[in-house]
Amino acid sequence: MRTKSLKKNKINVVTLGCSKNVYDSEVLMGQLRANNKEVAHEEEGNVVVINTCGFIANAKEESVNTILDYVQRKEAGKVDKVFVTGCLSERYKPDLEKEIPNVDEYFGTSDLPNLLKALGADYKHELIGERLTTTPKNYAYLKIAEGCDRPCSFCAIPLMRGKHRSTPIEDLVSEAAKLAANGVKELILIAQDLTYYGLDLYKKRNLAELLQALVKVEGIEWIRLHYAFPTGFPMDVLEVMRNEPKVCNYIDIPLQHISDSILKSMRRGTTQAKTTKLLNDFRETVPNMAIRTTLIVGYPGETEQDFETLKQWVQEMRFERLGCFTYSHEENTHAFNLEDDVPEEVKQERANIIMEIQSQISWELNQEKIGETFRCIIDRKEGNHFVGRTEFDSPDVDNEVLIDATKHYVKIGDFVNIKITDASDYDLFGEPA
Repeated sequence: MRTKSLKKNKINVVTLGCSKNVYDSEVLMGQLRANNKEVAHEEEGNVVVINTCGFIANAKEESVNTILDYVQRKEAGKVDKVFVTGCLSERYKPDLEKEIPNVDEYFGTSDLPNLLKALGADYKHELIGERLTTTPKNYAYLKIAEGCDRPCSFCAIPLMRGKHRSTPIEDLVSEAAKLAANGVKELILIAQDLTYYGLDLYKKRNLAELLQALVKVEGIEWIRLHYAFPTGFPMDVLEVMRNEPKVCNYIDIPLQHISDSILKSMRRGTTQAKTTKLLNDFRETVPNMAIRTTLIVGYPGETEQDFETLKQWVQEMRFERLGCFTYSHEENTHAFNLEDDVPEEVKQERANIIMEIQSQISWELNQEKIGETFRCIIDRKEGNHFVGRTEFDSPDVDNEVLIDATKHYVKIGDFVNIKITDASDYDLFGEPA
């Protein structure tokens, strides 16, 4: 039997999954702090809130394992309460309640007021844009929309996040101003689909107008675009990128595949020819732009020929940044009706081949940077290096610039001009210019 409770009601928020979950956790923590609750992110606490991911098999497994781990701690008397929120519990709440009943309560993705109530707090409407950021001080995510209206066959996000809902421009500008006042210099714009922004509120794609409003926020020096959808891309965004120094020459546009038959089955609403033209237009309009994409291999029905087409195309396009995932067969998606017919080892082998090609491309592109000077933001110090990024690199997923801390001093959170002295596949090495 337990004899005493732990330190009273310190709430530990544990975040799994993508940057959109990071953002949601930060909003939750901001609300809790405003309610005078003691709150921490991934530290010790006697009350635990796990913000889960339910996107693909690996992420679901990690979420379930984390829940089981904290339930065990609860049974051992090491924590008092365990609450679960986020995508996994939105998607599988009845199953989870049955399989892991020792969780105090499960909440979905839009249950914040109820979750706060369970934690003894009130939802404060006036806190729009108030968050307790968990990222390094110099950058923060800005979620400009929730949900998704796209019909992609492989994706369960609409099941977990609902329909697309844009946040009004004035709310986002106000949030950006608060972040800037706290020392944030770089905004990373996120949504399931940035390119759809504004259609629901303003009856037109309004990302360019949002960017023009955000660049006026004093203190914000970089604005980065993540998760743009290729179909119906608003080309006026490129004009803003080209003409506005604060908007990074960078875009993350998940393309998923390039074989026409696979694109059709994936319900992506585009073709190889259209996609290639779009990327060529990107590079023509913004010549020194870094394009990041993600691809899926092993989708149902992907033949050797489909994979060959993808491989050739990756070699031709020479993406600055690329990630590759193996297909995950997700129930209640359109593709779940198809036979998951590519063996797991073939999926993995194909992913490895794509990443090997990309590694070589990345190495070659990085070699070209030796001798050049780039404006970098310094994120942190790790071991004997300060770690920074160029405008062509997003945190956690892209290249980093390493500066020898035994020879040079740079201030974390500052912009510094760094001359590149050496380069590997995914790292640049440099010194203050």
